[in-house]
Amino acid sequence: MGVEEVPFVLLEGVVVRGDGRGRELGFPTANVEVPAGTSLPADGIYAGWLERSDGKRHLAAISIGTRPTYYGAHGELLVEAFVLDFEDDLYGERVRVGVGGRVRGQVRFEGEDELVAQMALDADAVRRLGRPG
Repeated sequence: MGVEEVPFVLLEGVVVRGDGRGRELGFPTANVEVPAGTSLPADGIYAGWLERSDGKRHLAAISIGTRPTYYGAHGELLVEAFVLDFEDDLYGERVRVGVGGRVRGQVRFEGEDELVAQMALDADAVRRLGRPG
């Protein structure tokens, strides 16, 4: 699976609590609340990084979309960063998210097993890209 070159996007927002599904699936995400009116890339999975308030950057697989596997066409648009090799609590922290290459478009999966398998492939694709910006 290749990574499609797209214009780099920088987002900033506070990490808020989500429904906890990513953690249940083994891929905990930082749900970044971006200000209304923020221009976002097309729905999909992206390679990028999450930067904490101390300036430290961490490689991340970033999902921008509505979670169609669970909510069909009616899900809320979210920016979620699965920070690779990271276990700290980010709730309430203001972070910056650098959105780089597009790994794939948003897909509705038939079940959680298929979704989890694809999430592992997505994380591997991001990991192959190396260091965070």
